[in-house]
Order: sequence, then C-alpha cells, then structure tokens
Amino acid sequence: MGQQNDELTQYELQSFNSSSSNGVNKTYNYITADAELKKLKKKEYETGSSSIVVDGSSRHLHGSHGSHSVSGDEDEPYVDQGVVQDAEVKRELKQRHIGMIALGGTIGTGLFIGISTPLKNAGPVGSLIAYLFMATIVFSVTQSLGEMATFIPVTSSFTVFSSRFISPSIGAANGYMYWFSWAITFALELSVVGQIIQFWTDAVPLSAWIVIWWFILTIMNMFPVKFYGEFEFWVASIKVIAIMGFLIYCLCMVCGAGVTGPVGFRYWRNPGPWGPGIISSQVAEGRFLGWVSSLINAAFTYQGTELVGITAGEAANPRKTVPRAIKKVSFRILIFYILSLFFIGLLVPFDDPKLSSDDSYVSSSPFIIAIQNSGTKVLPHIFNAVILSTIISAGNSNIYVGSRVMFGLAKTKLAPRWFGITTKHGVPYIAVLFTSAFGALAFLEVSSGGAKAFNWLLNIVGVAGFFAWLLISIAHVRFIQTLEHRGISRDDLPFKAALMPWLAYYAIFFMIIIIIIQGFTAFAPTFNGSDFVAAYISVFLFFFLWVSFQLYFRCKLYWSLDEVDIDTDRRDIDAIIWEDSAPKTFWDRFWDVVA
Repeated sequence: MGQQNDELTQYELQSFNSSSSNGVNKTYNYITADAELKKLKKKEYETGSSSIVVDGSSRHLHGSHGSHSVSGDEDEPYVDQGVVQDAEVKRELKQRHIGMIALGGTIGTGLFIGISTPLKNAGPVGSLIAYLFMATIVFSVTQSLGEMATFIPVTSSFTVFSSRFISPSIGAANGYMYWFSWAITFALELSVVGQIIQFWTDAVPLSAWIVIWWFILTIMNMFPVKFYGEFEFWVASIKVIAIMGFLIYCLCMVCGAGVTGPVGFRYWRNPGPWGPGIISSQVAEGRFLGWVSSLINAAFTYQGTELVGITAGEAANPRKTVPRAIKKVSFRILIFYILSLFFIGLLVPFDDPKLSSDDSYVSSSPFIIAIQNSGTKVLPHIFNAVILSTIISAGNSNIYVGSRVMFGLAKTKLAPRWFGITTKHGVPYIAVLFTSAFGALAFLEVSSGGAKAFNWLLNIVGVAGFFAWLLISIAHVRFIQTLEHRGISRDDLPFKAALMPWLAYYAIFFMIIIIIIQGFTAFAPTFNGSDFVAAYISVFLFFFLWVSFQLYFRCKLYWSLDEVDIDTDRRDIDAIIWEDSAPKTFWDRFWDVVA
C-alpha cells in the first residue's frame, strides 16, 4: 500500500459548490481517502472489520459500519452499507502501458511517410523550424490536458471537459467530430495495410487484406483493456527501438559509412536549406507559403499526442501515471520527430525525385529513401515491416479511441445509453462494434470512383483534431478560472501545468489561426471551389453540430463559473488508496524509465 501524506491539502478539506447535470447547485463535503484511513486507524472500529480495497479496478473505500464514500448526488454510483462497487471500465492500464500508448499515439505514418511533403516544399531547415514551432503548441496542449486529466481522470476526458467546463453543446460537437475522425481513420488504416504489404508482393488483393485485418482488429478490441495496453506497449517498443537504431544509423551515414561518403551538411548547401516553396513564382513568397504548408502538415502529424487523455479513465493510479506520460511527450517529440527530421534533411535532398514516387504507399517514405541513398540493401525491408506494425497498431488504437469517446459521450448523456454498456471485463462492446463498422468505408479505396469520395471523408475529419486541441485549451482556461473562483490553489493539484494560463492562450490563438488558414491553397493561385469545400467542410460541420446540439439541449452558450462541474468523477478517485507500484526488479525499473 502506497505511503499516505500526513497532511491534507487545502482543497481536500474544503466544501465545494458544484452543479449537477440539471444545473442545480449542490454542496459536497469532500473527504479524501487519507482522512478516511486515519479515521479507520484511529477508531479501529469495534468489530475490527473495515474494508479498504486497493487494486487497479478503481474501487471505493467503505467500512463495515456504513459507507465512507463522499456525500453527493443521489444519482451517482456510490454504494451504501459497505458494498464495494467496481467502475464500469477497468483501471488496468499500468504506467508502462500509459507511457507507450502516449508514445504510440505520437509516432505513426505522419512521421514515417508524411514528412516527405514538408521536406520537398520547405526544405530541411524550413520544415525543421515548422515542426519545432508546432512542438511548442503540442507542449501547451498536453500540459493543459495533463492538469485536468490528472485532477479528473475520466475516460475520453477532454470531450467530457468541454461539456462540463464550456457547454453540453460544445462537448457534443467536439465528441462526435473527434469520434468520427477516428472511425474514418480506422478505414484509412485498413485500406493502407495491403498497400504496405505490396512493397513485397501483390499476390493477395487489397480487399482481402481489408477483410482480414478488419476482423482481427475488431476481435482484439473485445478483450479487456489490459490486453490492448500490452499489445500497444510491445508495438510501441518496436517503434522506439527502430527509430533509435535509425538515428544511430543516420549518424554513421552522415559521417561517411555509406556509399555516398561523408555527407555532413552537403544537401543544406546544394540544393539548399529552404526548398522551392509552393504556389508563388516569387522566391521569397513561395518559400514562405511552403513553410506555412509545412506548419499545417506538422500540426496534422502531431495529432494523437492527446491520446493520454482518452486512457485516463482506465489508468491504474492515474494521479501518478498520467502526469508522467504527459511530462515525457515533449521529450519524445524532440527525440523522435525533430532528430529524425534533422538527420533525414542531411541524407535526403529536397529535390530527390523519390519523394514524389507513387510506386507503392511507402516508396516516398524519407526513412526508406535515406536508407536506399546510403546503399544499405536489406534495411528498407526491415523498416517497411516496422511501418506495417505501425499501421496495425494505429488501426487497433483507432477502434479503442473511437469506442472510448463514444462511451464518454454516453456516460455524459450526449449519446444513446447503450453505448455505455460494458462487458464484465469493462469493454464497451457496443461502442467497439459501432466504431469498427466504419471500417467498411475502406472498400471505397478499391472501388471504381470510390477513392475520391474516400479522400473527401478524410478531409472532413482532418480538422477534428485541431478543434480538439483548441477546446482542450479553452476548457483549461475555464478550469483555472473555476479554481480561482472557488479559492483553490493550483499548487495543491496533483499535477500543475507550466506557464499557465498564458500557454493556453498561446495555443488558443495559434489553433484558431491554423484552423482558418489550413485550406489556403484553395485560394491560390486562383480560387478552387472544390478544394475550398474539401478543406473547410469540417469547419462548417463543427459549427452545424454545435448549433444543432445547442437547439436540442436548449442550454446556455457556456456555463457560469458557479455551474462548472469539477467534482464528478474526481471524488471517487480521491477515495482510493492505491498499491505501491514502485518498480522492484531491474526490468520494472528499465521500463519505468523508458515508458
């Protein structure tokens, strides 16, 4: 059993005013598990039978003489008379699982394949600056999410936060947009698996690979969440080993181990560091627009860093695991993205024709091109296998994330309640099957005329992640304002975000700018109506959903600070005494550092 603090923090002894879902203010006398533990130890109860349940299943603290749960809303699932109740989803994701899921959400096809476009448009230096700049926004968003998700660790946390801290209509629009983006992305991953395998052979048709992996990934998500965590842990480990090995390989090639001899900064001098740019014939203007396009590409590439907020509701000891995962996001971005882009810019010139190759899905991957240019013959096949495992992992995560977002919507009464039904192992199986069903859209990619419709769907959901980041930052500003309104110091929180609220305002400003300009190529060199609709239909969809849910719920445009709910789903977490999860063996300590 973990060591308990002898002193209670200020907010743990305070009576809070919060609002229930119907807007009626109630007062909760908040008492932590520490206080209850002291009370049990002090009184030792005459019968000597008290029940303190400590495990990874998120259970409440009760004594044999009655409930020691926090007083609150009659509708909330607290059990009286000493009965211990399990959470509907199981808290079975360990520290190493959470860390690697957050890492796996960051490393994907956006890194292995997507960075070819910014490299050829903005050059090695321009693209590097764009990715560094977007990394600052990612740092801000993850810091905001970490502070809220640690304080209120709930499944699909940031969609829940936008509903509680801003308004139900905003939360519903955010949740459905985000869910739809992952459901459609699942179809994309299914359509890509076969294309990755075509690097070796095309003996099996793409439609067959879609069916095979559709079935496998759906079945995998019907198992308890600890199996998902274990699978993602090992696949993410493969990514880490592969990228670290690639960085060491690149260093050797730059220093002269390859057939090209010592490369150094050769390609930064010729063809140059900045790239040709796009659209404009004027060099300076074209390069700037190329850099802007790289900025937007970087924003798309970094999407997935917020996945730790989805897993918070299934994390064992979230007050410890979630902050650690959040703190390492920026470090991982610098190591895996920035260093990879730096070395690729040294080994692949921006005018390399293979960057525009369409021979296979991975033929334009800068990673494989760098290996081919250096004359290593077997390694491209190994790296293609790494990319294949990444796609499979991504498809698995798509179903998981989409189902948990739908589960979160159902639990906040923003979706039909049957999406909140779980198996005895805590799997929201209806939400899993419903999200998985959208994998059928992958067949559009192999049907006559369907590829164009499929690309339109991808354009629709592409901006959903931008809205999620924007609303995370807005929700965090509201969260900070609510804490100040209640006289709660952020110094007493389990995790305090850095440089707040200024970083949140910084992220809000630039995310609004990026949402507005992300389709700028539709306006130049001449206006293209089709490209405009494809780029901005997701923006119109978000506002359509927002207005529709606003009319449906007939709620306020935004909650007042008195109505913001920061109590639900927090008090039961604070009433848990967690096992001491400190690493004991060598491998436990090793993965504790890595993950």
